[in-house]
Amino acid sequence: MADFDFDLLTIGAGSGGVAAARRAASYGARVGIVESVRVGGTCVLRGCVPKKLLVYGTHVAEDLADAAGFGWTIDGARLDWAKLIAAKDRELDRLNGIYIKMLTDSRVRILEGFAKLIGPNQVRIGDKTHTAKHILIATGGRPELPPIPGIEHAITSNEALDLKALPKRMVIAGGGYIAVEFAGIFNAAGVAVTELIRAPMILRGFDDDVRAHLAAEMTKKGIVIRAGVKAARIDKTDTAYRLTTESGEAIETDLVMYATGRTPNTANMGLAETGVQLNKRGAVAVDEWQQTTVPGIYAIGDCTDRLNLTPVAIAEGRAMAETLFNRNPMRMDHADVPSAVFSQPPVGSVGMTEAAARMQSEIDIYRAVFRPMKHTLSGRDERTLMKLVVERSSGRVLGCHMVGADAPEIIQGVAIAIKAGLTKRAFDQTIAIHPTAAEEFVLMREPVPAPAAKAAE
Repeated sequence: MADFDFDLLTIGAGSGGVAAARRAASYGARVGIVESVRVGGTCVLRGCVPKKLLVYGTHVAEDLADAAGFGWTIDGARLDWAKLIAAKDRELDRLNGIYIKMLTDSRVRILEGFAKLIGPNQVRIGDKTHTAKHILIATGGRPELPPIPGIEHAITSNEALDLKALPKRMVIAGGGYIAVEFAGIFNAAGVAVTELIRAPMILRGFDDDVRAHLAAEMTKKGIVIRAGVKAARIDKTDTAYRLTTESGEAIETDLVMYATGRTPNTANMGLAETGVQLNKRGAVAVDEWQQTTVPGIYAIGDCTDRLNLTPVAIAEGRAMAETLFNRNPMRMDHADVPSAVFSQPPVGSVGMTEAAARMQSEIDIYRAVFRPMKHTLSGRDERTLMKLVVERSSGRVLGCHMVGADAPEIIQGVAIAIKAGLTKRAFDQTIAIHPTAAEEFVLMREPVPAPAAKAAE
């Protein structure tokens, strides 16, 4: 390896790239990492972390409203949006510093600039060329905007995290997790939010009961969800914006946000020219070892457009480092990966949806919908959904889904049981913690009627 500048050169200093670089360096590899913006990547600086901080900050509105039911009188409370944004920015600066320190303490050399491959083992950054035995592409993704007239007037999740002031009205185009999360944030902050979705329902890919339940809860909170609607153009008026739909309807609003998808960050990097296979969306094709079509070039995370989750990118990066630098061949297991949507209320999910499971085997569905104990005093009209998807022949729990307060925290624990292949009997034998919402997962006894049985009634 002495013929190269680096044993591993990682392009992209997000969570996955940093994890891979540090793990490789811990085994004695000479590692460099390239970043053109700030160390930390999408999750830390433009996604998961700042978004959840805003979820915490805006959810206080509901806590204040609920306080009256517990005997509290709180007068004069108001949100200073600028202060919330400033506090969020201070935390991001702190995390950026921590990531830089982690890399330098791990003896990873940080290279600033835009990286472009000029050969299987060569990367140009600015006017300098670096060589590496192994190259890792960990460049993540970015918001994707449709080519409609006036799209330059719309913002994406990047700009939404840095708004200097709140609009009175807002249209969010998109029905995925980013769209519903920001709908919850801005609605809780007092913005009149309309969400336009092309599909019949939000959260494509999630369990249908979860999708319907969350949509109902969001509607209760005042979010207007318009299904089957697609924007055709955006025009700026003297005082606001006019969004015109494909059906010709005009919607006046103070801000338009697009959250209709993300695209891999692979443009202008010289990947295809070097022989790295990309799909039509620009995602890097890899095998089970994260290897691209060019020996010695690997890719992890969102730029591969598979399971676009931060912990997945981290696990893929560490597995690659173990394989290459610790003589410990390791492949990332993409089965039963838990996920969360930090909507209001939040969603937690792991394993198979009901629809997917029915295509595989005979199943039983256990479902509970209830009013959380907190709201018996607060008076809030919010209900929690919990659901288990169980294979009938083996009793194995194939999927677990929840919509309600603390759903992501609860599902993280349940995900261990799903990954371990536990059965419904094991759930039934587990003693409940009372009084909690989580106990419902071990108390559901009777399956709901199968769809055919329902139709016969």
